[in-house]
Amino acid sequence: MNLSAPTQIVFIISLVIALIGVLAALGILAFIPIAAVWIVLIAYIVLAVACVMRGA
Repeated sequence: MNLSAPTQIVFIISLVIALIGVLAALGILAFIPIAAVWIVLIAYIVLAVACVMRGA
């Protein structure tokens, strides 16, 4: 399996999702109904899929 670096836009999207998860864990964004762990996991999955896919 050949891995490639994700594009900058996908990296930024993943970073924003992870930041939302961290803020939800700290209680700053308490209105989000999903647990913070799942939000950060989604950010990691987005970044991992972008590394596996070529050109993403």
